[in-house]
Amino acid sequence: MAAAAGALRLLVPRGRLLSPRRGFHLSAPAAIQVTVRDALNQALDEELERDERVFMLGEEVAQYDGAYKISRGLWKKYGDKRIIDTPISEMGFAGIAVGAAMAGLRPVCEFMTFNFSMQAIDQVINSAAKTCYMSAGTIAVPIVFRGPNGASAGVAAQHSQCFAAWYGHCPGLKVVSPWSSEDAKGLLKASIRDDNPVVVLESELLYGVPFEMSEQAQSKDFVIPIGKAKIEREGTHVTLVAHSRPVGHCLEAASILAKEGVECEVINLRTIRPMDIETVEASVAKTNHLVTVEGGWPQFGVGAEICARIMEGSAFNYLDAPAVRVTGADVPMPYAKILEDNCIPQVKDIIFAVKKTLNL
Repeated sequence: MAAAAGALRLLVPRGRLLSPRRGFHLSAPAAIQVTVRDALNQALDEELERDERVFMLGEEVAQYDGAYKISRGLWKKYGDKRIIDTPISEMGFAGIAVGAAMAGLRPVCEFMTFNFSMQAIDQVINSAAKTCYMSAGTIAVPIVFRGPNGASAGVAAQHSQCFAAWYGHCPGLKVVSPWSSEDAKGLLKASIRDDNPVVVLESELLYGVPFEMSEQAQSKDFVIPIGKAKIEREGTHVTLVAHSRPVGHCLEAASILAKEGVECEVINLRTIRPMDIETVEASVAKTNHLVTVEGGWPQFGVGAEICARIMEGSAFNYLDAPAVRVTGADVPMPYAKILEDNCIPQVKDIIFAVKKTLNL
């Protein structure tokens, strides 16, 4: 402190010490760091406040603030009628939520993990997804099914699978898969406002990760259109398409490859259904190479669908090499960490795939 004061006196004429209250007043930065968990919490809070028809139900969402603290503080703010703890019965509370949606409410149904949504899959598919079509459009089902999806860490085969392809297969559903905090907030708000059933596939491993959130995204009116992908990084040599956590892996791989002179264009799919294939086609027409990245199993996966759509469309004529898929291993998730790591796509796997398609 003394040294600092001495330095200050050298800079200021004797008898005119600077007041600590004076100095440069910098405006607050437009963007702030927000974790995915807090972004989801903001989205829920804003939509509960905006529309009294919105309510949330699920296991431990109320008094415990949610298993992953996504609903932190909401029960104290909105009470028992809007934030509802349920028994451990996914089929039961999913059915209640679907019925409430048919009656005009807008439920947000949380699954503690999407692996447990299989207990309620009849309600999700046969009751929620098909009712609008079967009623000739007279009965809407504005419901959100949300929760963590895909691999976590050390929770083995029954708690680690990705359901993007499962639910993306079904007409009548919309399926979103956010990566960043802006994705999480904007897509969840859009899902709650949508008149169709929407499956929101989150990543447990991203909940505590902070992302920069723009001034625009901090607005209560901020939504991200469902069905629109985002180019996270522009490039000219190869197109990388991913959703959820692998988007970050793709950006990391792109940074490494850039040092070797390879410029990757990274597309954050954001929505699984309806898929924004137009953005992918436009990118492939520019880069002439395609690599898809996902955490799910390879057979009938999201990457397989992207490759098929590219092959069937005009973008196929622009490909200079076969498309390459990077996926999870085609086995139930092992418990041992070293085996788990080898079952989940890593940055090195993406780099290998890029070099393979570019023949480097």
